[in-house]
Amino acid sequence: MTAFDPPKNVHIDPFRAMAVLDAAQARERAGLATYHFEVGQPGSLAPPSARAAVAQALAQDRMGYSASLGRPELREALAQYYETRYGVTVDPGQIVVTTGASGGIQLSLLACFDKGARIGLTAPGYPAYRNMIQGLGFQPVLIEVGPQSNFQPTPHLLAGCGPLDGLIIASPSNPTGTMLSPSEFEAIYQWCETSGVRLLSDEIYHGLTWGQPESTAAGRPGSHAIVLNSFSKYFSMTGWRVGWMVAPQDVLEMIERLSQNLFICAPTVSQVAAQGALQDLDYLDEIVDGYRQREQLVAQFARQWGLATQAATDGAFYAYWNVSKYADSSTAFARRALDEAGAALVPGVDFDPINGEQFVRLSFAGAQDEVEAGLDALARWLQK
Repeated sequence: MTAFDPPKNVHIDPFRAMAVLDAAQARERAGLATYHFEVGQPGSLAPPSARAAVAQALAQDRMGYSASLGRPELREALAQYYETRYGVTVDPGQIVVTTGASGGIQLSLLACFDKGARIGLTAPGYPAYRNMIQGLGFQPVLIEVGPQSNFQPTPHLLAGCGPLDGLIIASPSNPTGTMLSPSEFEAIYQWCETSGVRLLSDEIYHGLTWGQPESTAAGRPGSHAIVLNSFSKYFSMTGWRVGWMVAPQDVLEMIERLSQNLFICAPTVSQVAAQGALQDLDYLDEIVDGYRQREQLVAQFARQWGLATQAATDGAFYAYWNVSKYADSSTAFARRALDEAGAALVPGVDFDPINGEQFVRLSFAGAQDEVEAGLDALARWLQK
């Protein structure tokens, strides 16, 4: 082996949703009708107050580095957001502004775990969790979940995983949009605390909910949990690459050192935009009303065509369809759906290497008319 050979102890799976996006965009450039159901990207603009704050700052601010933990004004505003939204008190000193939620996940993993640590995550679940855990030298422990547990983990399932060092949960989840009830969330939180398992609570889809009430792991005295969130989804700011985490005191210093060396700081202009976005919650809640309407449209389609999973989609902007009625391989199904109907769907193996060939994920984050047109194209294709 030479220095030019790739390392043999690192394996990263592709993020198939992005590959589907590339293929869909190529089809679009060729002038063919294409319906973007592949990526979880809001079709709306960033909130008006975010854009106004940036315009003003660009004229007056040189946009230099911020503190590695984030601009103090933004951290204070986020602490107030927790008070307003959840009725919990969060110390601004425990809030870390990150380069998207992805930056927060990396900081959490590196600050909390030794090499080889066993990190539990659900299958299905967000594929970048699994890929980051593997790529950073930890061991992903897949927890098979299905409709019987609403595609969410339970303490019983966790107890059957063997020893865990950490656990990542998401409520609402990607790809299913299912949620933990407050009592279910509390049971998992308490199981982690008493079992010595570090909980990473991904709350990136909070705000995009219409079923179960949201539960946060933030604002709990003495907690060892880390909360991850982002301005990408509810706040419609994917490309701004700004998120945040609420970190317990025992790892805060290590997170700061890692942030200084890995990222220096989150983009300053994005932090300015994020602080502005926190002033536009009414505007954002109107967008959520549109997601709720599209979820009902997509759910009706799934029932009509035998794709429903019998799990409750209570948030996010995804549907997880069972396509086994139509194909043995969701990879083949998704390929044909794009080639023959122009509908860009993500095969379930992106989210679940165990049972994913039965499922595809559809994102209804786009505009109402685009979702309706795409479902019409899929219906014409399925009835052939």
